[in-house]
Amino acid sequence: MRIKVILAALVFVSLSLPALAQQRVVDSNSGGTLHLFQPKPVGDEDFVIQPEARNNNLVNHGGPVITSAKVVMIFWGPSFANPAGSQTPGAIAGELNAMVSQFGTTGEYNTITQYSGIQQANLFSDYWIDPANPPHTAVSDTDIRNEVKNYINSRAGGSINTSAVYEVFLPNGFYSTSGNSTSCGGPHLQYCAYHSHFTFNSKDVKYGSMPYPSCGGCQWTGWTTAQNFEHFICHETREAVTDPDLNAWYDRQGNEADDKCAWSPSPFIGTGGYGYQYEWSNQDHGCVRTK
Repeated sequence: MRIKVILAALVFVSLSLPALAQQRVVDSNSGGTLHLFQPKPVGDEDFVIQPEARNNNLVNHGGPVITSAKVVMIFWGPSFANPAGSQTPGAIAGELNAMVSQFGTTGEYNTITQYSGIQQANLFSDYWIDPANPPHTAVSDTDIRNEVKNYINSRAGGSINTSAVYEVFLPNGFYSTSGNSTSCGGPHLQYCAYHSHFTFNSKDVKYGSMPYPSCGGCQWTGWTTAQNFEHFICHETREAVTDPDLNAWYDRQGNEADDKCAWSPSPFIGTGGYGYQYEWSNQDHGCVRTK
């Protein structure tokens, strides 16, 4: 089991091949391989990825894609509800649900239909607001997977959709952790979000960890909290669809589709007024907004 991560940049350096080789590390908690990806250096909107990562198209390594995907939104904690503790989405959760409900039929999503027969679809499947906060301020990958299982057992009656990406959103004041690496809010900022998969009840479960974007390394200038979350949704959902088991579409440096265009060109407000980033297109041999 491997984990795909959005890295938050702490050092103002450009990527090189040795740095890219270190994107895959073993998570000390779950034992899975982490796939790390560096976003913009803090305060530098002009970060440009090195040419070797730009010049290579994605390669089909033979693994499966999710041809007709769904997304399950799991909001962990009462602060996502209004009123607190209810199943009525608050402002952030409501906006994220609306973003996902239209994302799969947009030009921003259509870009990935060139890879292995992926189809445009209504991505939104369900949402759930867990009335309890995470058990620890530092939320491990095991905690994230247990929360997905909690949703499956308590909300979905044990039913698992293997075409769904179960995306877990952490509340403000909590952060994700993997070994000595953490997301925003933690002592060793190294990533913003990640996606991965695990086996549960003999099914392959795809999921994403979406920590609260509370730090500059995981934010875009002038964007709201919801728009920064939308950036994570855009990035991780498309990569979970094109490379769900981390053995499908990525380039020879190990970059998945959204890795190659993250933070440069600049993320943008696109269809529906939501936050997106550019996506790599093999057909165009470059980063595009839409197709």
